[in-house]
Amino acid sequence: MKNIYFLKSLRLFLLLSPFAGFAQDTSVVNQHFANSTTNQDKISKYSNDRSKFSATTAPIVKATGDQLYCPQNTIKIVTDFSITHDPAETGIKGVYIQISSGYSSGLDLLSLSNVAAHPNVTTNWDATAGKLSITSPTGINVLYSDLVAAVKDVVFMNSSASASGTRTFSITIGNANYLPSTQHYYLFVPNVGITWTSAKAAAETSTYYGLKGYLATILSQDEAQLIGEQASGTGWIGGSDAETEGVWKWVTGPEVGTVMSYTFWNTGEPNNQGDEDYAHITQPGIGIRGSWNDLSNTGSLTPGDAYQPKGYVVEYGGMPGESPLEIAASTKITIPVVTPAANPSPVCDSGTFTFNATATAGATISWYDAAVGGNLLGTGNSYTTPIINSTTTYYVDAGCVSNRKSVTATVIATPTNPVADQTTYTNCGPGSVTITASSNIGSINWFTSAVGGTSVFTGTSFTTPNLSANTTYYAEASNAGCTNTNRTAVDIIIYTPPVVTDENVVLCQSQSVTLNAGVLGMNYLWSNGETTQTIVVTKGGTYTVDVTSPSPENCTSRKTIVVEERETPKIDRIDVNGTRAIIYLKKESNYFEYSVDGVNFQDSNIFYDVPGGLQTAYVREKSGCGGVTQNFVILVFPPFFTPNNDSYNDLWEVTGMENYPQAEVTIFDRYGKLITQLNSSKMSWDGTFEKIPLPASDYWYALKIDDSKPILRGHFSLKR
Repeated sequence: MKNIYFLKSLRLFLLLSPFAGFAQDTSVVNQHFANSTTNQDKISKYSNDRSKFSATTAPIVKATGDQLYCPQNTIKIVTDFSITHDPAETGIKGVYIQISSGYSSGLDLLSLSNVAAHPNVTTNWDATAGKLSITSPTGINVLYSDLVAAVKDVVFMNSSASASGTRTFSITIGNANYLPSTQHYYLFVPNVGITWTSAKAAAETSTYYGLKGYLATILSQDEAQLIGEQASGTGWIGGSDAETEGVWKWVTGPEVGTVMSYTFWNTGEPNNQGDEDYAHITQPGIGIRGSWNDLSNTGSLTPGDAYQPKGYVVEYGGMPGESPLEIAASTKITIPVVTPAANPSPVCDSGTFTFNATATAGATISWYDAAVGGNLLGTGNSYTTPIINSTTTYYVDAGCVSNRKSVTATVIATPTNPVADQTTYTNCGPGSVTITASSNIGSINWFTSAVGGTSVFTGTSFTTPNLSANTTYYAEASNAGCTNTNRTAVDIIIYTPPVVTDENVVLCQSQSVTLNAGVLGMNYLWSNGETTQTIVVTKGGTYTVDVTSPSPENCTSRKTIVVEERETPKIDRIDVNGTRAIIYLKKESNYFEYSVDGVNFQDSNIFYDVPGGLQTAYVREKSGCGGVTQNFVILVFPPFFTPNNDSYNDLWEVTGMENYPQAEVTIFDRYGKLITQLNSSKMSWDGTFEKIPLPASDYWYALKIDDSKPILRGHFSLKR
């Protein structure tokens, strides 16, 4: 079972090409003839011819080199390198060196230095795969000695000053890609249009230096990047959900039957639609590079389509009973990175600081006083500064200036004593007061006690809550935790302002009234400019007076006096309807009141059930500004009378008629016959006609007061 790594760093592969004649074993045949029934005889012949190479053993590759590297420099990838080979063999076609982990495309580069010293080899750099090929310029085998010498002169460079991480270099004499983290070999076999089932069969019939092949399985980020992002093509891999729709498993190699875990290297697929049951590395330029999707067994049948299979990926290694090959070796370089601990806590005014840092294993930590160059202050995981009295920046690296990092010793100054704008504030009456204080640096905290306690406000200007008594607040200056404990007191004195009461005053028309501020011993300022306690006014309106207490209080209260000028009432007319009387004035106002007996007054000008006869209407102003009277008459017509000489209702007469000397009342029977007339000389009727008693019945009357008033008509009953 292969090792699994979930690393997101880039990879570097160093791969060596197969030695002449038989390095690729039957994988070479499968690469060119897989899925072709017409070439089976060629495959069989090739397999039979392999017996003549059985006496030759595979070479053993050894490499050393675990080095630290600073970006933008060059470094040899090995400190030593050797190939132990069968004496019968003197050379091979070439060597492949691949950045197998940590590869940063576009920034990492492998190249051959001192090219003139290696005339028997040529190099080719594949930036996509991160792979350097060292081969013969003529196509014939290269001597092992020439290849060893060339590998020793291969150098690595990263062009970014901010590069980090580790680069692993894989060196192999086979053309398959070697991954040190799994110790497996991987080979992309081009075969346009091959089906998944044919690719699986072809992979399982191929071998690589005795290792049995199978469609590749991907269990780590290293494998995902190598097979996907750094591969030269696209093709089938060993995953399928043909057994259970939506349950993807590896169905090839030693992981057969294992449920796939692909969230770490794939996004958006599979979509689990229809017969798309087989895993296929996505063509570059389609979706996320190196990811996969699900296709049918044939994929797209359209030539050139993005989803037409272009081949398959074979993996070698890990099958039961197989021994690992030694045809590959690996080295690595690590870009040393220093990681400073958090900056020490600040100190107040002056002090010493101890910095700590860790670094990549094997690196030496150095401390400096400048970002570039500068003086070396010390080495090791910690550094203690001398006593300093100002904030100072130091720098630390693990051997690479480009990765030098800053650390800071922070010195904070303690503020001077706070200065209050005023040491005493006054306020007239309860309320809030804004008090201010400042310091040379930092901020001001306000307290209610000279020592201890909890700050009630932070800021230069503090608006207190409502205060009703004398209070003292204390200002304390603090600068980022460095506090001057000498607090400055600020006193607030609350004065009581003069107590005044607003008034409403009545001014009778054509008279005057005296207005009084109401508080003795104060300073006064009236709205009309007068400055005495009292003033006399002859007009209505709103008057104000500012009443100010003497120094040091100088508190002012404003009194408002509304002077309402009222007129004397004048009666316009009195309307009488039966026993109801309505008194109308020439100018109505709500400060007038009415009466018809001179005793009982009311706000309404309407009176009911007024007694008959001569009456008097009274109207007066409520506060005593005068009044007016006027007489009026109520005429009462009895609804019936009973002329039976019992002294009750024996006569029918109109009450109040005596007030109208010219008035006449004419009485008719029900048939309109004139019965009698009443006037100032005859004021009542006894129920007779020519001294003969008339029968009980209804009788009618018509009252004419004078020529200026309408005739009043009605009826009454004579009862016997």
